[in-house]
Amino acid sequence: MSALPGEAADTSTLQTPRGPRRRFHPAWIVAAVAFLALVGAAGFRAAPGVLMVPLQQEFGWSTTVLSAAVSINLVLFGLTAPFAAALMERFGIRAVTATALVLIGMGSALTVLVNQSWQILLTWGLLIGLGTGSMALVFAATIANTWFTKSRGLVIGILTAGSAAGQLVFLPFIAMLAQDPGWRQASLLIAAGALAVVPLVLKFLKNSPADVGVLPYGAVPVDEAQEAAPVQDSGPRTNAAVRALQVLRRASKVRTFWALAAGFAICGATTNGLIGTHFIPSAHDHGMPETTAAGLLAVVGIFDIIGTIASGWLTDRFNPRVLLAVYYQFRGIGLLVLPLLLNAEVQPSMIVFVVIYGLDWVATVPPTAAICRETFGADGSVVFGWVFAAHQLGAAAAAIAAGALRDATGHYTYAWFGAAAMCTIAAVISATIRRHHTAREAEPAAA
Repeated sequence: MSALPGEAADTSTLQTPRGPRRRFHPAWIVAAVAFLALVGAAGFRAAPGVLMVPLQQEFGWSTTVLSAAVSINLVLFGLTAPFAAALMERFGIRAVTATALVLIGMGSALTVLVNQSWQILLTWGLLIGLGTGSMALVFAATIANTWFTKSRGLVIGILTAGSAAGQLVFLPFIAMLAQDPGWRQASLLIAAGALAVVPLVLKFLKNSPADVGVLPYGAVPVDEAQEAAPVQDSGPRTNAAVRALQVLRRASKVRTFWALAAGFAICGATTNGLIGTHFIPSAHDHGMPETTAAGLLAVVGIFDIIGTIASGWLTDRFNPRVLLAVYYQFRGIGLLVLPLLLNAEVQPSMIVFVVIYGLDWVATVPPTAAICRETFGADGSVVFGWVFAAHQLGAAAAAIAAGALRDATGHYTYAWFGAAAMCTIAAVISATIRRHHTAREAEPAAA
């Protein structure tokens, strides 16, 4: 039975040619380059909250207009993901990743020329949305599923932390540049960060273990008679869009898919949609300087790295449903108290919030990807792409809704309280997801 290049589990019986055993598996080189690619692509994720106030001051645009640009970006960020996963299966991880980084760089560079609100919708929304969508969290799942059969949860956690690390690297510089000399120089920094990684991707990001004649990391060789057989890439060559839609049709008949999508939509709403987009403007409303608020988000990024890697380690050892329920509930508690913590000066209680929220930021990714793989088998990476699309749709809805609430009421309090309630709903949904053997539940849908 042929295997998909996006799923290493089905290739674990393939063998490397005879020869000396490698002391360092190339999967780790691929993972390292993928990490750097995610760092380079993450600059824009740190930008909207920092650049929103300078753009409002220069052009007089409302919070709703800028939130709409962020929402378009988040929608495309999500909807591109499942098609990007299928494109990676069809054309290879390297080509799709390099193209995505170029789109991010192009969109960020063109932003310096905008002077009309529709232009920010084009650059922030369309170009960067398509680029970041192709470098979404599904990219981490695809790398892990293609190159690893062992420690997948840990690898997904490490790669997901790459996005947080990128925000941590870029955020302080974007905030400083946005104040002096200005937001245009900050946009050019984002473009440079994305484009700088492209040569490394083209040189070192191999598409599959077959490209270098090895098994995925952790795959166990079979008998000696088969050991001399060359590794072959027998992945599908069907139209990527057709495959993505076929997977969606099968997954939509499975209850687990909808439970994961609902929980992840709330995850997106309470991270990228609210905190990522509106934390700095909300802190600014309470008299906190933008650079101080940006520094707090940088601290979130530090603990996001720790929390996501730890979540990957935990996912390899514990029930991912329980982990998701705990993560969502702790997030809800944090959002419930956030309006009480915002102040012109940073209090110790705000530091506690930032640390806890950082640990929880995208800790949901490894257990969600694990449930997708467990339930949908060979379709797992593309299914995770669709679940991630729900994540970004939730983020987009929250970004524009919070902006509208801010314009209507003059504050964000109702947005924080509503998000806290949604997190409790996500915790309940996650705790009730049933356990399945790989792809068992999806099989009747394919008939």
